[in-house]
Amino acid sequence: MATQRLQRGVGVVADRIERERVLRHPIERVWTALTTAEGLSRWFGSVAEIDLRPGGRAYFRWDDLDDDSVGTITVVDPPHRFAFRWGIEGLPKDDALQTLVEFTLEPVPEGTRLRLVESGFAQAADDVARSAHKANSQGWDAELSDLAAYLDAVA
Repeated sequence: MATQRLQRGVGVVADRIERERVLRHPIERVWTALTTAEGLSRWFGSVAEIDLRPGGRAYFRWDDLDDDSVGTITVVDPPHRFAFRWGIEGLPKDDALQTLVEFTLEPVPEGTRLRLVESGFAQAADDVARSAHKANSQGWDAELSDLAAYLDAVA
């Protein structure tokens, strides 16, 4: 797992999160779990709404955290690539700074290789960037485990 580091001021801030998993499911099932409201709300938050088109809105709510997030879809390339931009945790919801979340899917003999990259943390102030990077790193670990469990449960 590589982490790019950028120099900002006197601190060094990790700019990206990268995760890769092989899921034992066909690419079409993984794509559906990533890009439909029904699929997303089973593993990524409690409620999801999605307008699956570039420029479309993606809404996510986590009831256990009493939090929500809105993103803007940037890439829809079925069933291989899906990306959206969303706000950086710790900044006001209307702040212009956002990270880019990219999912890339590739069929492999074992099922589907999923690669997640979230980038753009270093554009925020060092303390905000570090905190958001840490929170999202832990969040993606949990969410991707939830995705695997969801797909395995409906197999």
